[in-house]
Amino acid sequence: MSGELQGRAAHVAAIRERAETEMTAMGIDNAFIDRLVETFYGRVLAHPELGPVFDARLSGRWPEHMSKMKSFWSSVAFRSGAYGGKPVQAHVGVANMTPALFPQWLELFATTLDDIAPNAEAKAWFMATAERIAKSLTLSLFYNPALDDPARKPA
Repeated sequence: MSGELQGRAAHVAAIRERAETEMTAMGIDNAFIDRLVETFYGRVLAHPELGPVFDARLSGRWPEHMSKMKSFWSSVAFRSGAYGGKPVQAHVGVANMTPALFPQWLELFATTLDDIAPNAEAKAWFMATAERIAKSLTLSLFYNPALDDPARKPA
């Protein structure tokens, strides 16, 4: 069993090393992650539709949220394992959250990347990742497979 654990640890280390190499090649470091999160969520707060939804949920807890988001994005980019939260559960029951907010979130994220990403490759990587996250959250929070049941379709 010890050899199996060592093999897994080596595999995880190799994944993290590849991710760090990939991010470094794109000019991504923890300072960029901090700037991305600070800039993006500053814009979220100022957004007429996203701002009220986020602020209602996070009022008085913004510093904690910002720290959590920096950990999340660092973990995603560098495969560090630093983030141990549960994103779907964190978004369940958020007042006034609708599927229509996710495209706005993505648009704001893209604009932020346009302004601060070090290059097109970094923007593409972060956007593809954000799109996967948005799709996953949208499906987890709003998709009802029963609505796709052919037996429920009107004749």
